[in-house]
Amino acid sequence: MRAGDDMEPLLKVNDLSVSFHSGESEFQAVREVSFEVRKGETLGIVGESGSGKSVTARSIMRLLASPPSQMKNGEILFKGVDLANKTQKEMESIRGRDIGMIFQDPMSSLNPTIKVGKQISESLIKHQKVSKREAKKQAIAMMERVGITRSEIRYNQYPHEFSGGMRQRVMIGIALACRPELLIADEPTTALDVTIQAQILNLMKDMQDQLGTSIILITHDLGVVAGMCDRVVVMKEGQIVETGTTTEIFANPKHPYTIRLLNALPRLDQKKKPKPVSLVPRDLEDDQPLLEVKSLRQHFNLGKGNTLKAVNDISFHIRQGETLGVVGESGSGKSTTGRAILRLHEPTGGDVLFKGVPLNRLSASEMKTMRRHMQIIFQDPYASLNPKMRIMDIIGEALDIHQLAGNAAQREKRVEELLEMVGLDPTHAQRYPHEFSGGQRQRIGIARALAVEPEFIVCDEPLSALDVSIQAQIVQLLEELQQRLGLTYLFIAHDLSMVKHISDRVAVMYNGKIVELAESEELYSNPQHAYTKALLSAIPVPDPAVEAKKKRHVVKETTRENVEVEDRYNLEHSKWVEVTEGHWVAISS
Repeated sequence: MRAGDDMEPLLKVNDLSVSFHSGESEFQAVREVSFEVRKGETLGIVGESGSGKSVTARSIMRLLASPPSQMKNGEILFKGVDLANKTQKEMESIRGRDIGMIFQDPMSSLNPTIKVGKQISESLIKHQKVSKREAKKQAIAMMERVGITRSEIRYNQYPHEFSGGMRQRVMIGIALACRPELLIADEPTTALDVTIQAQILNLMKDMQDQLGTSIILITHDLGVVAGMCDRVVVMKEGQIVETGTTTEIFANPKHPYTIRLLNALPRLDQKKKPKPVSLVPRDLEDDQPLLEVKSLRQHFNLGKGNTLKAVNDISFHIRQGETLGVVGESGSGKSTTGRAILRLHEPTGGDVLFKGVPLNRLSASEMKTMRRHMQIIFQDPYASLNPKMRIMDIIGEALDIHQLAGNAAQREKRVEELLEMVGLDPTHAQRYPHEFSGGQRQRIGIARALAVEPEFIVCDEPLSALDVSIQAQIVQLLEELQQRLGLTYLFIAHDLSMVKHISDRVAVMYNGKIVELAESEELYSNPQHAYTKALLSAIPVPDPAVEAKKKRHVVKETTRENVEVEDRYNLEHSKWVEVTEGHWVAISS
């Protein structure tokens, strides 16, 4: 991250244009894009989905299939040599050796049938011409370097035996094995929890300092850019709309699109706006919760005497018209809690009371009736919508089940009203899910949940698959609907920044337990639990000055029960904290 301005660029892209052809039609994905990367520099390329970021990166690596793609014009000069004129055979010797790439989804990028160590070794054997024995030795050393403990053992494990964060470390190990001069990281942290994201970004910084690698970081997270990049390129609809140093872009953005991206990003260091008073009068006393959870347990039998305690004796309540945020990393029990409340999983124990009615004592038919008052918005808006059904029937199905429409005309009118309520064109009711964007599909999911006029909605990671500006739109929509309809939310997420601004209170979950629960502003300004502090400090802030001064307390390892054994591995400058009984994490000091 310390590059000289007078240095000859390592990579120079000039007037790059890429199109995709489908039959007679042509879509121009990248239009006259130009930028350069100097040695030791980190260049951020930001923009929403469809802006052309990944197409640009894959064009540099020559990884786009032709057809349907076609590079219309432009130069890709790497160390003065135009990669656009290289054959695929010539590019094979450049990929991995001179230019490495980290892909967005490590599980789909790693070969599930080959041991991870061998996948790192393959690159060394191909490009460094070393023996299998030497390649294994170097691969194990690289695994240690990227923070994979017990690497001699883990060398022989398969991708499915690694967590998401550890799989991404393997990808980084493969990309850096041959010490390439340029590393292209395409959304390397999008699917990761905030603490794992911090680990991966810190690892990339360390590798850059050790190896002098130049980095192109492709992301839609401006907080990540603030802490990682020297310069920034902002893309929209295949074009560069603004470029400059990171400080310039954040302090004085010029293009309206850049300003919109920056304004859409919630910040932990900003106070939340006062919540508007609901327009719907309450029908419960202030001291009577709408929902009460008492000692809820959800255990899963894994076979061979093993039991997963996904939710382990948690209690909380939610008042009418309130939003309770639930945060924590993957596997903490957040989503399982939401599903257990609605009895989408039958709870192992405990009680859930809705307006004083114990849900666990209701019969299947009684629970079906109760679900009219309790709905859920799922995480993946595409996977949760039937691709074979039109939107009219996806939303209308709920009306049919609860007999809320007297005839076809009333059903159609109600569906159109719901689409209009969530900001969609009612005339699009006859379309299929694939004809909508991710944000539009999530709006359809919200309309489906609202169809039965519920009082309580579980929002299960409704933002994780969306760009930051779309996230802001969905949050605004949920808040407007809450005010207009008097809704009560259980808002589940791992994005603590967004949770702060939508929630009245926040519960922090770890390993199936709630380790801290407080008013939103209080929890963020004065966290009490070490794990909460670790989560908050790991969140990137969209301000280069703040990121430069930040002292992180990053969770370094996954939970370990045998502290004495694990403390031998890569945990210098760390301390162990018991988060829940018998479960420990290492947090850097």
